[in-house]
Amino acid sequence: MKILISNDDGYQAPGIVALYEALRDVADVEVIAPEHNNSAKSNALTLAAPLYVREAHNGFRYVTGTPADCVHIALKGLLDYRPDLVVSGINNGANMGDDTIYSGTVGAAMEAYLFGIPAIAFSQIEKGWAHVDAAAQVARSLVQRVEQEGMLGEEAWLLNVNIPNLPLDQLKPVRVCRLGRRHAGERVITQDNPRGETMYWIAGAGGAKDSGEGTDFHATASGHVALTPLQIDLTDHGRLGEWRDAVDRLTGKAQGRGA
Repeated sequence: MKILISNDDGYQAPGIVALYEALRDVADVEVIAPEHNNSAKSNALTLAAPLYVREAHNGFRYVTGTPADCVHIALKGLLDYRPDLVVSGINNGANMGDDTIYSGTVGAAMEAYLFGIPAIAFSQIEKGWAHVDAAAQVARSLVQRVEQEGMLGEEAWLLNVNIPNLPLDQLKPVRVCRLGRRHAGERVITQDNPRGETMYWIAGAGGAKDSGEGTDFHATASGHVALTPLQIDLTDHGRLGEWRDAVDRLTGKAQGRGA
């Protein structure tokens, strides 16, 4: 099994180091990650500037770009093989609910999925790296299971996994969940710079809005590892007919119902 590891916290982050150490003896593992923290970069690609790749003392390669950049150039330029699996993380903080839209951790995994490669994004639900080795063991176990079950074939899939910051013996079993929802983000923080100009800082994410049973928020709050399968199609299929009718009324002409 050949695994590519990336993240959004940077190649020196404790999470990616723990993930590499947990997987290095069960697979042929390579790390290609951002040089610096790239949290909340989502699927952004760097198109207006060159990217540089350098190698660290431990053999990790790091890229002067985003998480998606790392996976993209790894698959389309750096590697002379196709990985069986791409693993992203372990992220310093949760990627649940609406977080997945912004997450660079998920963005790296999604880039692999878009190229037809199975991918998993791993995150701890609290910042600070407490019990990160336990989270790495959860990742190792899940990776071994998907290989044993023959799930690394032709079909691509994308998983988002959030792990409570608990010792391994206190973590409850994996639950398959849907994404919850968050409230809108907190008010931006303003400060004056030395020249008297106003600076704006994006504040933290809001609290859980939909954290009912069956969501990733509910599962992790109960001590379970939350696993959510993701997809890319953002189409609101349930409202296609409603919008066709609305456009008919606005334009006075019928839409093609087979479109």
